[in-house]
Amino acid sequence: MKRTGKKTATDRNFVVALSRGLDVLRAFQPSDGLLGNQEIAARTNLPKPTVSRLTYTLTKLGYLTPVPRFEKYQLAPAAMALGYAALSNLGVRHLSEPFREEMMRATGGAVAIGGRDRHSMIYFGQSRGSETVGVQLDVGSRVPIATSAMGRAYFWALGDEDRAELSRLLREHYGSRWPKMRDGLERSGETVAKHGFAISVGDWHDDIGAAGVALKLNDGTGPYAFNCGAPAFRFTEERLINDIGPRLLAMVRNIEAALGGLMPHSKKDVSKKLKSGGKVARVAEGIR
Repeated sequence: MKRTGKKTATDRNFVVALSRGLDVLRAFQPSDGLLGNQEIAARTNLPKPTVSRLTYTLTKLGYLTPVPRFEKYQLAPAAMALGYAALSNLGVRHLSEPFREEMMRATGGAVAIGGRDRHSMIYFGQSRGSETVGVQLDVGSRVPIATSAMGRAYFWALGDEDRAELSRLLREHYGSRWPKMRDGLERSGETVAKHGFAISVGDWHDDIGAAGVALKLNDGTGPYAFNCGAPAFRFTEERLINDIGPRLLAMVRNIEAALGGLMPHSKKDVSKKLKSGGKVARVAEGIR
């Protein structure tokens, strides 16, 4: 996890101490259980003495529960209440559930909706059946924006300025791995322009194939993104292009109509970002 950037750190309205406290809470992942100060420091890139003060404060406020026997912490009910409050207020999560369930039954794939958290997409709704045992993701799970179908769909639903800003963030986060990831994002832009959805086959996970479609609501929230994935031997690139992707696109458009949402980007809009040679235009110098 990156330290607070210079731009935000020098913003007079930006409270660095609060940001660091939230970074500590964000360090806890669904599969973790307990974390000690040293593990939290490694995940947040914060000095261990700073982490010690933050975990002490968060414990006093009721957001962390200490486990003295192991000298570690776990998220307390007060922290979980924040998450549940957020989920309960996401109307798209509840409204999309019957659509996701129907898509799951029709395709045998796991169907999820997620939103951005820094350089990842975080699941806040998931429909998964017995046929998707190879896709071990649930609410709270994260997938990378750069290599997942959900993340790629989200990326191309952004406006030029927001996409350029996200590109710079991803480049900073991934370092030497970014050029290869950038190329994959560019190819996914061509897929979105041609078909209206993104795909990922072995790019994020060797054994997972998935399609992704973004959704932007008319209340200004989002964009969000849906995916439908399964083991790659079932969801091949050909099936994703000819079957799964079109089904998912239709599902999202139906949800969009039910919510009174706005189409994030038409194929024509995305096509404007394509060079004559077929490569997606870099929307800012930072994408390199």
